[in-house]
Amino acid sequence: MNRPSTDWKALEKKLAGENNRQERLALLDHLIEHYLFSNPVKAQKILKKEAKFLDKGDYNYRLHSLKAFAYNQKYEFQKAEDHYLHAIALIEEQGNAHEQAESYLDYAGVCINLKKLDQAEQLLERTAQLLKVFPDEKLRARLYCREGYLHLHEGNYSKTAEYLLESNNILQQRTYLSPKDYYFLLLIHSGLGKVYERNNEWKKCVESYKMVVETSERLQLTSRLSWHYLNLGSACLAISDNEQAEHFFQKTLKVKSDSSELARASALTNIGYLRFQEGKHKEALKIYGKAEKLFRKINDKDHYNFSILARWRAQIYTELDQKEEALEQLLQAYYHAKEIEDYKQISGIYKEIAALYAAMEDYQNAYEYQLLYDRYAEQYAEQLNQRKIMELEVKYKAEQKEREAELLRLQATRLQLKALRAQMNPHFMFNALNAIQNYMTSNDLRSAAKYLAKFATLMRKSLEYSDQEIIPLEEEIEFLREYLEINAGLRFENRLKYFIEVDDELEEDIMGVPTMIIQPYVENAIEHGLRSRDKGEIRISFKPADQDNILCTVTDNGIGRVEATRIRQSDPLHGQHKSRGTSITEKRLQVFHNSDEGVFVKTIDLFDPQTGQAAGTRVELIIPVTSIHKQGII
Repeated sequence: MNRPSTDWKALEKKLAGENNRQERLALLDHLIEHYLFSNPVKAQKILKKEAKFLDKGDYNYRLHSLKAFAYNQKYEFQKAEDHYLHAIALIEEQGNAHEQAESYLDYAGVCINLKKLDQAEQLLERTAQLLKVFPDEKLRARLYCREGYLHLHEGNYSKTAEYLLESNNILQQRTYLSPKDYYFLLLIHSGLGKVYERNNEWKKCVESYKMVVETSERLQLTSRLSWHYLNLGSACLAISDNEQAEHFFQKTLKVKSDSSELARASALTNIGYLRFQEGKHKEALKIYGKAEKLFRKINDKDHYNFSILARWRAQIYTELDQKEEALEQLLQAYYHAKEIEDYKQISGIYKEIAALYAAMEDYQNAYEYQLLYDRYAEQYAEQLNQRKIMELEVKYKAEQKEREAELLRLQATRLQLKALRAQMNPHFMFNALNAIQNYMTSNDLRSAAKYLAKFATLMRKSLEYSDQEIIPLEEEIEFLREYLEINAGLRFENRLKYFIEVDDELEEDIMGVPTMIIQPYVENAIEHGLRSRDKGEIRISFKPADQDNILCTVTDNGIGRVEATRIRQSDPLHGQHKSRGTSITEKRLQVFHNSDEGVFVKTIDLFDPQTGQAAGTRVELIIPVTSIHKQGII
């Protein structure tokens, strides 16, 4: 799966001289796709240069997405978030399902970097819903990768490995990987390296990070290379391979395409530690000084790294027998550790201070600091215990949520299958086929052929929809129209009129609704309200209810619920028809709304205002909608 080499400078020249819009966009996409993962600064320059050309029409959201991704690659996460919010607002209005899912996944990565884990989780849930309707294996792999990182930040390492390995399996089965696919492949193995690191499986850790580094170098995907070198160097240091550790720490300092000053500062700190182990104390102190300046430039409240640097300086001064300087550094280390309540670091510092006072023959202070060490060691143990409890709670909640989600999915599927079995009234099917047979025996072959074709089409669609949970609103309406036309022509011999009205604000082709969600109520109106009428009428209307739902109203001029109930009770055979479809549909709506308590179906009895007699029934349904696009069907 190697990528062919490309002359990127030649492509830039070609872009500068290209006037055709489509050709220009194609060239730009190709260039940006490369530079986002190899040189984000270069990508930003090209985007800035092309901004006037891009900032219009259907490419506007693409511009915001690309800018956001470039900022994320440069570790400017807040700016990335601002652009993703603009991009997603436009994509949800103009884009297709594929583009929506991809933008949610990219923004989720930024949210994880900003430690907005709840927001990231919501974005991943929305992505999962889209991919359920519009499957895409590549995006599913990216979804699993993001979910893996969410579990990594929550400390659930078994789930992290599970999701990352599944993501890797999907990508490895593809014959072609884009630069972005490789970017996710690198994320996968970096994440697995972190899991091995947390479990002290250092050999596996080295293997994972080495694979990441080699792939990054081979494909020139260098936007995160400084961190990859740093991770591999740290893993080599853990297995005492100091030579390789030094090699990769030095490489961290030399990467030009990755702007991470934090990675460089960390690499310098580790190089200083290697010099200390080599007995080069003055050089180590000098390197520690450079590292601290860099840390302070990034964040002057980085107490964790300042504490470590002070403690490591104390080690050097202790070996040089400069005990006062060592004590001063340990007290500085304590101050920084106290600021972040790092009890592990504090207890270790107190132990070293106690040992230092003992070496100075100040046994009173040595004893007091030993007591402090014991106290903070207990506090660290308690802190560790609390952390383990929290991790277990996170794991429990995650597993409970997965079980609940799976139960909901199974419930939705079971209800859908039950509903589809109950949808088509056997009376309707029998009467339709009987009417077609009558046309044939009376030699009205034209009518027989016409309605047989319509009936076959309706049955075929019913079977096709049985595998789909969501369909475009326009297909749902067309199904209802065909169903009503057969009823009007065959069962009612043109004594039934029907009207379907759709509000102009509704975009039927890009609004998805649960499959065959309305037909049971239309069937109910025909079977119970209109069957005994000489002339019947059904009106179905669709209009917006709010941002996430539409209001569908089914109105008939039938005999009303009271009279229909009396007929059912007096006619045992007819009473058996009590519509199972409507009760099942109400349960389906509860599942789709993710609520067991909401009222999403309202039935209203209609009366003649002058006589007070029953004048029909109106059913109002609140139906959740999903934004889809035909181009998004994969």
